[in-house]
Amino acid sequence: MNVNLLVLISDEHRRDAMGCMGHGIVRTPCLDALAARGTLFTNAYTPSPMCVPARAALAAGTHVHRTGCWDSATAFDGRIESWMHRTTGAGMPVTAIGKLHFRSAEDDTGFCDQILPMHVVDGIGWPVALLRDDPPVYEAAAELAADVGRGESSYTAYDRAITAAAETWIAERAGQTAPWAAFVSLVSPHYPLMAPAAFHDLYDPAVMPDPVAYDPKDRPDHPELRNLADFFDYDRHFDPDHMRRAKAAYFGLTSFLDAQIGRILAALETSGQAENTVVIYASDHGEMLGDHGFWTKQVMYEASAGVPMIVAGPGVPAAARVHTAVSLLDIGATAEEIAGLPPSPDRPGQSLRRIATAPDDPDRTVLSEYHDGGSRTGAFMIRWGDWKYIHYADAPPQLFHLGHDPDERHDRAKDAAHDPVAAAAIAEGAARLRKICDPEAENARAFADQAARIAELGGVDACRAAAVFNHTPAPGTDHP
Repeated sequence: MNVNLLVLISDEHRRDAMGCMGHGIVRTPCLDALAARGTLFTNAYTPSPMCVPARAALAAGTHVHRTGCWDSATAFDGRIESWMHRTTGAGMPVTAIGKLHFRSAEDDTGFCDQILPMHVVDGIGWPVALLRDDPPVYEAAAELAADVGRGESSYTAYDRAITAAAETWIAERAGQTAPWAAFVSLVSPHYPLMAPAAFHDLYDPAVMPDPVAYDPKDRPDHPELRNLADFFDYDRHFDPDHMRRAKAAYFGLTSFLDAQIGRILAALETSGQAENTVVIYASDHGEMLGDHGFWTKQVMYEASAGVPMIVAGPGVPAAARVHTAVSLLDIGATAEEIAGLPPSPDRPGQSLRRIATAPDDPDRTVLSEYHDGGSRTGAFMIRWGDWKYIHYADAPPQLFHLGHDPDERHDRAKDAAHDPVAAAAIAEGAARLRKICDPEAENARAFADQAARIAELGGVDACRAAAVFNHTPAPGTDHP
C-alpha cells in the first residue's frame, strides 16, 4: 500500500494549549481527535523559537548553525538540499499550501508546487534582526499589543483560503495510486490576536489565569533575558485587563485553527485517503502569553521553544503518548522514511513513526538555538530526560529540572556552587551540546555572517531604515 503524507503546520501554537495536553481552558476537539487516533509527543521542540530560522531548519532537516539561516533576514533559499527535494526524487513530490517564510517562490526549495505561499517581505525579511550589537528601539511592540480582540484579520482570511485550497487539493487526489505529500501551513494563532466572533466568544477574559511568574519580582534575573525583554518590551503594553483579553483572544484563535484543521482532516476522510495517509501536526514555535514577563517567543522557556506534535495514520500507534524528546527536524526524517529512503547520516532527525513504536528514550538529546533580533549572544538549549540546559555564549547558563519544576521558576544553575546534582547536570548538558557543536565558534560565525548580511543590504543605516513590522503581511495585502 502506498502511503501519503499530510504535514499540517501552525504558527505560534504553544505546546500546552490543547485539550489532549490537559489544558483546562482551550478547546481543540479536532486536534484531540487526531491525538486519540494517533500518537501525542509530549516533549517536542522547535530548532529555533523564531519563524524564519525554524522553518529553514525544518526544511533542511538540520540545525540552525548548519543551515546558516540564523535570523529573520536570512531565509531558506534551497541551496541546502531539503527533505522535499529528496522525497520528490524518490517518487513522492511535495506540494506546499500556505505560509513558508522562505526567501522567494522563485527559489527551488524542493516543492513541486506552491499554492498561496507567504514568503519573507521583499525576499529580505526583517533586517533589524541583524543589528544585535546595537539594536534600535522596536516600536512595533505597542502595535502588536493594540491588535487584540474580537473580529477578523487578514490572517484569519488567509487561513480560510489556505483551508479551502487544501480541501480542494486533497479531493483532487482521490483515487490516485501514486503517493503524494502536502505541506499545509496555517498562520493562526499568530498575532494579530483578533479572533473571529464564534471562537472569541468561547472564552471569558475575566476567568483567564495569571501568566506564570506574573509578578515582576518573580521574573528571571538573567542578563540575556533582560536584553530580550528590553528590546521586545511587549509586557509594558499589557496591563492586567489587556493581558486577560489577549489570552482569551489567543485561545479563540487556537480554536479557530483547530476548526480549520478539522475541515482539512474531514476532506481527507471524505476523499477515502485517511487510512493510507500519515498526518503530522506541529507548530513552528510556541507563544509565551506573558509567562515570565514575555510575549511571543525568542526565549527558551517551554512555552516558547516547546511545540505541539501529533502523528497519526498507518504505522503509528493509536491513543499513545511518547515522552522521548523530539524536534521539528524529525519531520523531514519521517517523510524520507515514508518515501522509502534510508536515514540521512548527516542529519540528526529520526522518523517519528519509529520513535512512536519504540520505548521512551530519556537519553535522546534535542537542540534549539536563537541568534535573532534582540539577542546580544547566541542561546543553545539542550533537552534530555527531565533536564533542560541553556548555554549562552557570553552569559551565565540556565538549568531547569522539568520533572520537579515544570513552570521553570527555579534556575538550578544558580545552585551549582553548592548543589552537586545541579553542577553535574550543567556539565552533562554542556558535554551533550559540544557533541553537536562548539557554541562559542558558532556564535562567532553567526555574528560574522550577520555582519556580511548587513553589508549586503547596504549597511547599518539601511537596516535601521527598513520597514518595521510585527507580522509578515498575508499574500494579497499591502506591506506594513
